[in-house]
Amino acid sequence: MHYLEVANLTKSFNDTPVFSNISFDISQGEFITLLGPSGCGKSTLLRSLAGLTTPDRGQIRVAGEDITWLKPQQRGIGMVFQSYALFPNLTVAGNIAFGLKMQRLDRGDIRRRVAEAMALVGLEGREGYYPASLSGGQRQRVALARALVVRPRILLLDEPLSALDAPIRKHLREQIRAIQQQLKLTTVFVTHDQEEALTLSDRVFVMNKGQIVQAGTAEAVYTRPANDFAAGFMGNYNLLTPEQAKQLLGLDIQGRLAVRPESIYIREPGRDYGPAMSAPLKAIVASHQLLGNVIRYRIQAADCLLTVDRLNRGADALLPAGSPLELVFNRTELKEVA
Repeated sequence: MHYLEVANLTKSFNDTPVFSNISFDISQGEFITLLGPSGCGKSTLLRSLAGLTTPDRGQIRVAGEDITWLKPQQRGIGMVFQSYALFPNLTVAGNIAFGLKMQRLDRGDIRRRVAEAMALVGLEGREGYYPASLSGGQRQRVALARALVVRPRILLLDEPLSALDAPIRKHLREQIRAIQQQLKLTTVFVTHDQEEALTLSDRVFVMNKGQIVQAGTAEAVYTRPANDFAAGFMGNYNLLTPEQAKQLLGLDIQGRLAVRPESIYIREPGRDYGPAMSAPLKAIVASHQLLGNVIRYRIQAADCLLTVDRLNRGADALLPAGSPLELVFNRTELKEVA
């Protein structure tokens, strides 16, 4: 039996559907990410799990218990919001302790559990600080500690890192994943950031227009997209029409051909690329973009403008706009999508 079960969940606002007949199962201890563009329904789905939004119909079960119509405080679910939602008039310790006080635990238990939660998120020594004196990353760790201290059976996180600077965001997501694995806590994380989804998740649910269009491991979702939306949303795929696939690769297909940027190679003279590669294709560099350890080229081949990723081997190896070259495609990594 799965730990979290969602069956035919449906929600509309003013006759505008948000999602319809969504069903999925999550095992205990899994880290699931709902990934999709703004407006696809992922945050509303998360709020429905938390009890903050009432679905029109459907069922939510946790460990066999139907919680669809229970109040939020009866569900045993913790939630971390994008906006932190801290009480400005309470200290760090006061914010973290708030849920425990609502449960009417004695003071000794509250102090002990608050200290444990603060240590878990690395906030020791900040007990007496107020939210206004904390950085964004520290505030989000307070919000995380507040959700964890009540020992939820499920943790929900609604884009908790989107307002943070890149280095802080990376550090905090690593911390969230480490805590989740340490506690073996069933977690549902909402984001529109592909990198967050790929690095954090046991499974990724790709959402579009109120539907889960693909669910699978990060590796499967990235390398084997289910359709052209999943391919277009994940990893900067090149999506070739049947005409382009025929022109570039001599392939006869009905749908579109999804080609990852790292599946196209800029041919180096004298190198043997093996039998899986296509015949060399003449092309020319249109532009490039530095992404740190990767150079992302835009390359014109016949009537197609392709995205090609290549390891950054230094300034001497950079190909400027106008450079002629040849491309080869790894045929085993091409995928036709609907």
